[in-house]
Amino acid sequence: MKTYFVTGISTDVGKTIASAIIVEALQADYWKPIQAGELDNCDTKKVEKLVSNKKSKFHPNSYALKTPMSPHAAADIDAIAITIKGIIEPKTKNHLVIEGAGGLLVPINSKQTVLDIIKPEHHVVVVSRHYLGSINHTLLTVNLLKEKGFQVSIIFSGKEHKTTEDIIRKMTKAPIIGRIDEEPYFDKNVILEYAELFRSKL
Repeated sequence: MKTYFVTGISTDVGKTIASAIIVEALQADYWKPIQAGELDNCDTKKVEKLVSNKKSKFHPNSYALKTPMSPHAAADIDAIAITIKGIIEPKTKNHLVIEGAGGLLVPINSKQTVLDIIKPEHHVVVVSRHYLGSINHTLLTVNLLKEKGFQVSIIFSGKEHKTTEDIIRKMTKAPIIGRIDEEPYFDKNVILEYAELFRSKL
């Protein structure tokens, strides 16, 4: 069984949708270790609503913070301290999809970042979305992961931008799982269609 860690090159690049697609494709379990803000409509609930299969289980957050901010700052507002020891990966005999918070170097406390949550055996999926600066952010993210010895794949998210995607392919040489287009909406049927497309690349 594989564990996939889904990270992004920035916030709001499509990590949650990408996570839902991978969960559906593999009928995997889902876990978001740190949720910051939107507790009534958190990412776990969003993914659960988008997944059709009955096998996937949705594990509770290790930390559920009230404020939509960087985890270290949201935890400070809640008067708690996030620790790596407090982030306990759920035990499962199924595939597991873990969704990170923001990008790799988002602080979770004064000394550690999201990168410190990722284990050597995790396969990391980087979600890249085109915007001014996204090539730099993608290359920095993928290169750092490779330097740390992780297996890395990329999902492109949003409207196609050929020159951006071509140079990322050439310079990272990372496997491309696919692209999530700028859809008018995402529901269970749309997620299922992408799951069928992506499954063979996972």
